[in-house]
Amino acid sequence: MRSHVLRIGLIAAVLLSGCALQDDVYTLDHRLSALERRNLDLEKQNRELQQLNREMLEAKKNISSRVEGLDQNRREDEMALRSQYAELAAQLDALRQESQMLSGQLEEMDYLVNKKLKGYEESQQKNQERMDRLAADSAAIQKRIETIDQYLNLEGAGVRKSSQPSKPPAKAAAAKPASDQALYLESKRAFDDGRMEASRKGFEQLIATYPKSQHADNAQFWIGETYYREKWYEKAILEYQKVIEKYPSGNKIPAALLKQGLAFVKIGEINNARLVLKELIDKHPGTNEAAIAKQKLEAL
Repeated sequence: MRSHVLRIGLIAAVLLSGCALQDDVYTLDHRLSALERRNLDLEKQNRELQQLNREMLEAKKNISSRVEGLDQNRREDEMALRSQYAELAAQLDALRQESQMLSGQLEEMDYLVNKKLKGYEESQQKNQERMDRLAADSAAIQKRIETIDQYLNLEGAGVRKSSQPSKPPAKAAAAKPASDQALYLESKRAFDDGRMEASRKGFEQLIATYPKSQHADNAQFWIGETYYREKWYEKAILEYQKVIEKYPSGNKIPAALLKQGLAFVKIGEINNARLVLKELIDKHPGTNEAAIAKQKLEAL
């Protein structure tokens, strides 16, 4: 519209001036038409550029939105990975602490076992030395008796030889008792009379001859009691442990645990004593032995 008005104005100016020719008017008109077409083309191109610009802006907006979405997803994934890493780190730390605790417990157990073994070996050595001394004293006494007999000319050697055959029949009779009940009562009677060695041998014979006897677990317990009476506490602990391991369903488990704990107290192993007494209380809470163990723990 603007070019059309300009065109009319130019034509009017030429006509009014009176100095323009018909060819000039035609030329101007042709140029104006060309300019108008050029203007229309430019306007079309402008509209196309505007449309293209709007499409580019929309595409840019979509790309920005997708980039923001991807960035949000990346942040969320990063947070999730950080959370998982923190959890794994916490689990690893817990495992390390548990490993350190178990390592400490193993070291403590190893120390206690070595200490007990050392004490047992020392006790065995002392007992062996005591047996050697007793054997030497016995040999010396025997030699003195023989010397006195020879000096007094009483033929004591012949008397001793005649008295020796009476012992094997007694051993043979004890080797095959009438029943496990009889052997148990005989061994218990020896224990009550204070004859620990005879009692122990009788109970050992019962276990060897009648391993499935209903008295086997009690016999094993009384073997431990003979050593406890003799104040050989390390050996008593081992014999009580046989009651616990060999006869887990027997009625002497609480008593064996109690006496084992008391034996540990006797040799100064207070920590082991506490462990055994606590085990007794936890596993056999309703027994008289558990009540005694509670009192003993309070006193330690």
